[in-house]
Amino acid sequence: QVRLVESGGGLVQPGGSLTLSCAASGIIFDDYYLSWYRQAPGKLRHMVARFFADGTPHVIDAVKGRFAISKDNAQNTITLQMNNLIPEDTAVYYCYALKIHGIDDYWGQGTQVTVSS
Repeated sequence: QVRLVESGGGLVQPGGSLTLSCAASGIIFDDYYLSWYRQAPGKLRHMVARFFADGTPHVIDAVKGRFAISKDNAQNTITLQMNNLIPEDTAVYYCYALKIHGIDDYWGQGTQVTVSS
């Protein structure tokens, strides 16, 4: 059974930092595209950070220079380091795995990040 479990969300003041973790079980990391998405209230879910097929990390322009994605294949964890947070980063953050060769995909349950003074 595949499970993606996010942790590390919470309430933080503007300018603060959070580290989100996604613990994966039941998948082999090298077989999947791994990414983080977020969904703000009243908005669509969209990708924030991901790994390309060659393993190169990528983040969207809105978080460039502030967020970084990393992974540990041995521990089967994906991390999103978030620095210099702003209120616009407030959202539920989701871990997502999409099979590179196939149609299987999996979502975590999400973790709430709230940036507010």
